[in-house]
Amino acid sequence: MAFRFKQFSVEDTACTMKVGTDSVLLGAWTAVNGSSKILDIGTGCGILALMAAQRSSAGIIGIDIDAASVKAAHGNFSRSPWSGRLTAFNLSLQDFCTKNPLQFDHILTNPPFFVNSLKAPLPSRNRARHNDELPFPELAECCQQLLKLEGKLSLVLPVKEAELFLEIARENGFYLNRTLEIRPYTHRPANRMLMEFGKKPDTETTTDWLGIRGEENYYTLEYRKLTKDFYLDF
Repeated sequence: MAFRFKQFSVEDTACTMKVGTDSVLLGAWTAVNGSSKILDIGTGCGILALMAAQRSSAGIIGIDIDAASVKAAHGNFSRSPWSGRLTAFNLSLQDFCTKNPLQFDHILTNPPFFVNSLKAPLPSRNRARHNDELPFPELAECCQQLLKLEGKLSLVLPVKEAELFLEIARENGFYLNRTLEIRPYTHRPANRMLMEFGKKPDTETTTDWLGIRGEENYYTLEYRKLTKDFYLDF
C-alpha cells in the first residue's frame, strides 16, 4: 500500500519489509546534516533513503538483495522531489563492498536481526528479517571499510540484538557515540535501540530514551516532535 508523508509517498506492496516505526524513528533521529554521500543498507522500499534526502543535500545509494524491493525503491525515488540524488542497486552488502571504491559520510541501516530463529515460509521475508546472509560481523566489517574516517554508522535493533552488535562493532574499531532507547509506552521497558557509531573515540556516549505512547495510549510530545517533519497528522 502507499504511505503518504509530508514531502513524499512510499509504495511498499511488493517489498519484503513494509514501512514501519523502526525505520521512521531512525530516519528522523540520525544526524545526516552535512553529509555528501550516504549509503542505505537493506533499503527495501527506500524509506530511510527518502528521509535522509529530505534532511540533507547528499547523494544517496540504497542497496538490497531483494529485486522486487529495489524496483519499488526506484519507483519511490523517481516520484520524490529528490530523484536526482537517489539511486538503488540490487546487490548484497558484501558484493557492494567488494565492487565499490566509494567511501561514505553516513551509513544507515535497519538490518535483518533474527539470529538462529524460526523462519517464515516465504524465503524473501526470511532474507529481510534473519541475518543468515548478513551476519553482524560482516555488517560491521563492511561498514568499517565503506565509512570515511569522520563518518557515522546509524542503525536500529531490538535491545538484545543491539547489545550483541555493540560488542561486534567495538571489535571492528567502532565507538558508540550516542543511543536512543525506544519504549513503546513510557511506563514499559525499551524494546528498540537507535545507535550511532563513529571511527574515533568520543569523550562520552550520549544516552537518552523516548516513549512512543503515554499511559493513556496517546502519542507523546517527544515522539511527535521527532517525527513531525514526516507524519501528516503531526
